Amino acid sequence: MNALPSSSVPPAGSAGRDVLRTLLERPLPAVMGVLNITPDSFSDGGEFIAPDQALERARAMIADGVDIIDIGAESTRPYKGAKPVTAEDELARLRPVLASVVALGVPVSIDSMKAEVVAFALDQGAAIANDVWGLQRDAAMAPLVAARDVPVIVMHNRDSVDSAIDIIADMKAFFLRSLDIAAKAGIARDKIVLDPGIGFGKTAEQSMTALARLREFDMFGLPVLVGASRKRFITSVSPSEPKERLAGSIAAHLIAAQRGARIIRTHDVAETLQALRVAHAIESKQ
Repeated sequence: MNALPSSSVPPAGSAGRDVLRTLLERPLPAVMGVLNITPDSFSDGGEFIAPDQALERARAMIADGVDIIDIGAESTRPYKGAKPVTAEDELARLRPVLASVVALGVPVSIDSMKAEVVAFALDQGAAIANDVWGLQRDAAMAPLVAARDVPVIVMHNRDSVDSAIDIIADMKAFFLRSLDIAAKAGIARDKIVLDPGIGFGKTAEQSMTALARLREFDMFGLPVLVGASRKRFITSVSPSEPKERLAGSIAAHLIAAQRGARIIRTHDVAETLQALRVAHAIESKQ
């Protein structure tokens, strides 16, 4: 399914210093497409680990209208079972494909919690750092991002799930710590995006609470990214396997957009973009 470009949504253009600003100035949320070059990601592990398959997938997402390609070489699945890999493992997966994906001309973000991997990706032309531990896992990450002057996605995460905690209070405290780290490192505030980390260190109820109360993160004055695509909380409402959760993913993403999310991260680019465009067209008639 190929989504035709909308006259109200200009093409992304090439990656550069102001890539984030350009994307956020659009009337619709930017759509970030997931490209996992891993053997064990929860939804599509192993499907795109071969370089030719990864490049074909990137081209398909571009044809569907993707604004950012988020490439990751370590599964950070939000449930138990992901196998940690070394930086060398990540780099070995990235080297055969990353430069070719960047050369396709759509901004690329690097999904890694390791500064060494992010540095390599930036050297290859990636434009955005996506840290699933919000600058709090690798002490070298914040100084690297500051030195390279690139946008960074700061995601909330937890080592374990605790159904008894106030998840919104926990997220706010986490973001405050991340923003303090960023400020001390010299990361410009207008280069930071917050991600509530749907599914990461959260029960299904907590993930849905985070989506329902997304506007509470307006207190930080920063853009928010939401990646609810195919997440397990959907099956708590409607039993399903990951690839059977398109409708639930779109429902969550439309609610996120209504609550101010400016970037939507998804496995299903064309369908998500169509849903966002239709919802925007309807709302514009009020």
